[in-house]
Amino acid sequence: MKVNLDGIHTNLRFSAAHMVIGHESCGKIHGHSYIVDVEVEGERSGKFGFVIDFKVLKSITRKICKTLDHRVLIPVESPDLEITYEDDETVEFKVLDKLEYKLPKCDVVLLPIVSTTAESLSVYITELIVENIDTTTLDYIEVQVNEGIGQGASYHKPLN
Repeated sequence: MKVNLDGIHTNLRFSAAHMVIGHESCGKIHGHSYIVDVEVEGERSGKFGFVIDFKVLKSITRKICKTLDHRVLIPVESPDLEITYEDDETVEFKVLDKLEYKLPKCDVVLLPIVSTTAESLSVYITELIVENIDTTTLDYIEVQVNEGIGQGASYHKPLN
């Protein structure tokens, strides 16, 4: 049985700035109002016969969205980005060996990913959700990250 969370209706959203390093138009810092959809499939179990408790899945996903909300997303695994300085207050980084940025650390999320595309964000969010749920009776989870209505990428992760 499938369980779906429609991000636009369940308020699974975040707004963030990012750049797709090296891309002709998306290589500049710009932002999106992201919407996150989640689907899981598995066996019904437990006292209530849930596949997964909606409340639990929404809570975990909202917490993840909140960590990304109103921040600049920085893909620290990118081969084209170098963190040149970081302390408790600031982070400085260089992109493509020429563009230098210095931002307050409170405005930045350093993500352990290669790129901040919708594709990479869907994998990142999926993995965080999986770390925080009981997957014993689940067959898969799929997370779609939309960069606005009608355009996004999804990651399908088999579980058991």
